[in-house]
Amino acid sequence: MAALGTEFGDLVQIKKQLISIISQCRERGLVHSVKWASELAFALDPLPVNEHPPPPDLTEEDAADFDALCLAKSYFDLKEYDRAAYFLRDCRSKKAYFLYMYSRYLSGEKKKDDETVDSLGPLEKGQVRNEALRELRVELSKKHIAGELDGFALYLYGVVLRKLDLLKEAVDIFVAATHALPLHWGAWLELCNLVTNIEMLKSLSLPECWVRDFFLAQMYTELQMITEALQKYQSLIEAGFSKSTYIISQIAVAYHNIRDIDKALALFNELREQDPFRIENMDTFSNLLYVRSMKPELSYLAHNLVEIDKYRVETCCVIGNYYSLRSQHEKAALYFQRALKLNPRCLGAWTLMGHEYMEMKNTSAAIQAYRHAIEVNKRDYRAWYGLGQTYEILKMPFYSLYYYRKAHHLRPNDSRMLVALGECYEKLNQHVEAKKCYWRAYSVGDVERMALLKLAKLHEQLHESDDAAQYYIIYIKDIFSCGEQLEHAEVSTALRYLGYYYYRKGMYDESSLCAQRCCDYNDARDAGKALLMQISATVRDQGELSPLEMSTPEVFAPLSNNNAATPIRRVSPLDLSSVTP
Repeated sequence: MAALGTEFGDLVQIKKQLISIISQCRERGLVHSVKWASELAFALDPLPVNEHPPPPDLTEEDAADFDALCLAKSYFDLKEYDRAAYFLRDCRSKKAYFLYMYSRYLSGEKKKDDETVDSLGPLEKGQVRNEALRELRVELSKKHIAGELDGFALYLYGVVLRKLDLLKEAVDIFVAATHALPLHWGAWLELCNLVTNIEMLKSLSLPECWVRDFFLAQMYTELQMITEALQKYQSLIEAGFSKSTYIISQIAVAYHNIRDIDKALALFNELREQDPFRIENMDTFSNLLYVRSMKPELSYLAHNLVEIDKYRVETCCVIGNYYSLRSQHEKAALYFQRALKLNPRCLGAWTLMGHEYMEMKNTSAAIQAYRHAIEVNKRDYRAWYGLGQTYEILKMPFYSLYYYRKAHHLRPNDSRMLVALGECYEKLNQHVEAKKCYWRAYSVGDVERMALLKLAKLHEQLHESDDAAQYYIIYIKDIFSCGEQLEHAEVSTALRYLGYYYYRKGMYDESSLCAQRCCDYNDARDAGKALLMQISATVRDQGELSPLEMSTPEVFAPLSNNNAATPIRRVSPLDLSSVTP
């Protein structure tokens, strides 16, 4: 095989390498790696007939095992794994050895799944193990020590170690597999699932190969380093993979992760136009439609996927989201359970099922589902966040705080995690920490526009009136600057507080203006009218005061600095003349 470099200048060479690895993976039954390489190859220009790479030369061992390998591969394709392994037991070639061991591994996995489908519900699935794993580990370990494992066998050895929860050893073996066979995407993907943070990623000694760029892009997405991931994918598009549906789908997932819903929806719609029978990633697409409450589009997607393949995990998740949007939570949970019967390691289904149990007030089942999600992937911030919410409902704030901290560590710039942390600190009377969290949530871009309101209310409760007024002013300006009325917006609460705040300060014009604005809101109308009458009475009583005594004080003259936890932004008095609710 030609030398592998990180440069993308020679797309013809990359195409040849892809065609070669497709053939090698297909011979070994590694269907997902075949699909990934085929999608990339399809995105590149076709090769002329004289440029196609020739098949690899047969060794004497390959020739001796050829008939047995062909027979065993036919049984393997029919999922008769024990039968395939039986006819490969005496073969000596590396290709036959891999298929022999892989057949035994898949046989064990199939028996494990068959054992769990009817006897246990999805919440107990993790208790059943593949009985073949220990034997496979012993045999592969001996071969590894003797240096007899090729790139494919190293990959299988890594999978066996991961299944046995020997994660540190598995990482080392997968790194060795990428060095032995850099084009095999399966090894990179397994490694991706085991890397837990950026420090661990930087410590890995990875081969210099163009596939590494795809791995890093995927890794950045998994580690929520979305800016870096998007830059990587953009460079891959510019390198010549602009037609790749794989890259489009990955960019769409990246936008979904940072909640840029419009861009993500646009990319998923483009993906469906290019590949209308695609099921992969459609569960993520349905999450976006769910968030936007796009019932007709979600219904169409669900019906469309049922027509294509109703027994796919993604289809079950889409249908579950559809029923959840219709508030039929029992049905939704049923479909997420169905998804988990098809694939017990489906992260999204565990998390979504936890959400449904929360809706049904079944907190113990929700906790169990979220814990399973974390077992599948410790980087799933949604499961940590869900656990935090569940324990918050159970009025166990110390537990909530632990899980919210985990979620915040994974999503340091997600305002929802910071607001949740602030609420926990507030319940635990750790007011300084709560203020820091609310201010940080506003600073990073408060998606729900709740942080300033909570910060103002906290200052109000602590009788820090100047600070409370300051944050209520910023809150009102922030709400109206976004150009849309938010359902939960408590502008009336802020106006009512500011009206009385200005009144106490003797700033009757500002107080009157706030009171008039209160009259525009049903829940604050009576308070507004009462304040206006109070102002009128006070002004009449003070009518004989000298102009000096009536002078308006500076609205936010030096604010009390009794709280260094949150930075105070000095702003001018609230100008409501241009604000129309």
